[in-house]
Amino acid sequence: MIASPKQETGQVPKASGLPPPAVDLSIVIVNWNSADYVRRCVQAIRHNSPAFSYEIVVVDSGSFDRCGEMLNREFPEVRFVQSQSNVGFASANNLGAGLAMGRFLLFLNPDTEVVGDALDKLVKALEQQPDAGLAGARLLNTDGSLQTSCIQSFPTILNQVLDCEWLRRLFPRAGLWGMAPLCGKTSSPSPVEVVSGACIMIGRPLFEKLSGFDQRFFMYSEDLDLCYRVRLSGKACLYVPDAIVVHHGGGASSSARSMFSVVMMRESVCRLLKFHRSPFVAFGYRAALGCSAMVRLPLILGWMAVRSIADGSVDPTLFRKWIAILRWSLGLELWVRQQSGNGDIKPTPPLGPENCRAASAEPETKKSCAV
Repeated sequence: MIASPKQETGQVPKASGLPPPAVDLSIVIVNWNSADYVRRCVQAIRHNSPAFSYEIVVVDSGSFDRCGEMLNREFPEVRFVQSQSNVGFASANNLGAGLAMGRFLLFLNPDTEVVGDALDKLVKALEQQPDAGLAGARLLNTDGSLQTSCIQSFPTILNQVLDCEWLRRLFPRAGLWGMAPLCGKTSSPSPVEVVSGACIMIGRPLFEKLSGFDQRFFMYSEDLDLCYRVRLSGKACLYVPDAIVVHHGGGASSSARSMFSVVMMRESVCRLLKFHRSPFVAFGYRAALGCSAMVRLPLILGWMAVRSIADGSVDPTLFRKWIAILRWSLGLELWVRQQSGNGDIKPTPPLGPENCRAASAEPETKKSCAV
């Protein structure tokens, strides 16, 4: 069974749109203040419809941004679910999966657009390889360049401390990053450790066997955790290079990569290492990032001083990022545990849409706390 969010008092499990008969593919999209992205995402699916039956389920995780009204008006075939609160990305995806009817599930970020027959190729990869557990696409940035984070290795202290775009570009085939298949010219699916959660397709039976996404992750790392558990089950995570998806990136969280996301990413990876390695490894990761921040900050300040003298252009974003990481490593970002909940709680079965209501008949006026 897939874990579901905690039930809210007085909630009636309803969703707008008529449930279709069993279909081949259910596409689950979680919205949080991203209605414009959702519109473009659904339009792209419509324009590049697969050759088999499919449905789209959109879950709004407590943002009440009138996404439901837009979908009801422009895409009446889309099934929409309104969560009364921001239950987190993993829980919202589980909620959508619980309502889905497909034998395959595709979890798609709202800030993505499928290109051509990408959906057909993902399904084909899972159908043709008996050991396949889940599949991910080749992600492109808005400008058409490759998004190197579409595949990666499972986090370790070493690859997280050394992680930077400069080193990735200098040594793209290094096993440290797990992105060597991006450098190949083959169009055949390749087994990898992790595919990006922006686009993950998985067979429904396996997803249910694994109890869905782990809801101890409020935001970030739920995709890494799922890939890890798929591989533990004996199945492969496949990267499908000829399945193309544009990922605009950051649209669902904020523009210009907020300090919230910087801190939450590190907290989520820390939890991941605690759950799948040990509390000692998680502590080592936190300490190592703190040391890395103390080394990087003087270098960043020096670079900012040089740029200021050279052309007067100073961007403090990188400095602010590593200050936030240093504060997190020292335990000073107290809000992060409050926001993401108790990291030791267990997912709460059973599967079901307990935290949603019908959204097609009444205006969305309630506002929730911003993430």
